[in-house]
Amino acid sequence: MPDTALETPHDATSKLPRVFYRLAAGDALSTYGSQLDLVALSLFAYEAAGNALGTAGYLVLRLGGGLAGGLLAGRLVARLDRRRLMTACALAQAIALVVVALVPPAARIPVLYPLALILGGAAAVASVALRTSIPEMVGSDRRAHANSLMASCRSTAMVLGFASAGVVVAWAGFRAALLIDASSFVLFGALVVRLPLPTRAASTSAETPSETPADGPESEPKRRGPRWQALIVLRAAPVVGAMAGIRLLDAFGSAAHNISLPVFANESSPGNPAALLGTFWATWAIGNLAAQQLVSRFMLRRGIEPGERAFALGTCLMSACFILIFTDLPTPLFLLVAIGAGLGDGFTEISYTTRIQALADERRGQAFGILASAENVGMGTGMLLSGSLLALLSPLTVVGVSHSVPIVLALAFLVLVSRARRS
Repeated sequence: MPDTALETPHDATSKLPRVFYRLAAGDALSTYGSQLDLVALSLFAYEAAGNALGTAGYLVLRLGGGLAGGLLAGRLVARLDRRRLMTACALAQAIALVVVALVPPAARIPVLYPLALILGGAAAVASVALRTSIPEMVGSDRRAHANSLMASCRSTAMVLGFASAGVVVAWAGFRAALLIDASSFVLFGALVVRLPLPTRAASTSAETPSETPADGPESEPKRRGPRWQALIVLRAAPVVGAMAGIRLLDAFGSAAHNISLPVFANESSPGNPAALLGTFWATWAIGNLAAQQLVSRFMLRRGIEPGERAFALGTCLMSACFILIFTDLPTPLFLLVAIGAGLGDGFTEISYTTRIQALADERRGQAFGILASAENVGMGTGMLLSGSLLALLSPLTVVGVSHSVPIVLALAFLVLVSRARRS
């Protein structure tokens, strides 16, 4: 029912279960920990290896773990209890951080790199399990409201994590920062394991996954592994495949602007580049929070559920604004464009999550796994390629090319969706 009137629009904006707000806060806490440890461990790897290659290796392995976790997540969320799965993933990340924090200096690199795979994989699986479970937690008619709340809390936590990472590491040191990160995952795991909300459809049994309904050719390759399951989902829901392709290239663009922003900040504000970066991300967060308010207060109250068209338009807005950021705009326009980037990012996150959650429970986990893998592939290749191109090209050129491709694809996707609706 994307982008169309809901059968019961008043239900879509009714209050979510009170405990779900605690879950959103717990997810934000673990997201804060993820961003904090991403910065802390990147600096930790650089210091331990003595060169930038150490940081690059850590990031690539962490993204590789996310890719593998995304491919396996669909099968895991179909076969295992999702509450326990999320708890196990949170504890795995906490244990990995504690091990890194306490290991002797001589063993840091040999220990850090394998644990990077665990951190990336566990984060991807936990994210897929949580997103897959939301329709059962709050009801299908309120999933857009729940997604907008989760996206806003998560985005705010990301900004706070990035903004405070340098201060925490400088003030408390790497070991204390990593232990603080670990505690955030322990708290999230403790919250989830006692969560009094369903995490799967009543008709789906974790003990007998083979009894889920299958149509014709889908039943034969169901047990052949995550790659075959991914192909099944893409064939059954080609819109999901199109979204995954756009998200992959969008993640490539995200890697480009994340790597280019420090370079641009040093060129535009050499006296205080950190202030420019902080201003941008804080303003971006305001736009992201505004997207949540627009969805919950205007779209859902009018019976409109964000779906394919909101996803395409949000992608175009976000990518276009990120390109404009690098054009040396005057301060008022710079802030306006930063808000637009956050607004588009928020719409994209809420709409594609809501659209995927409309799939049947047995396909939903695999679809989210495909998207998680696509985002990790895009981010990983984007970091490697964009970092290399910045040595030859300006930040505007690198970001402009990287974000132009998802704009073109999103517009083509929008045209195809509109034609399909008219036919």
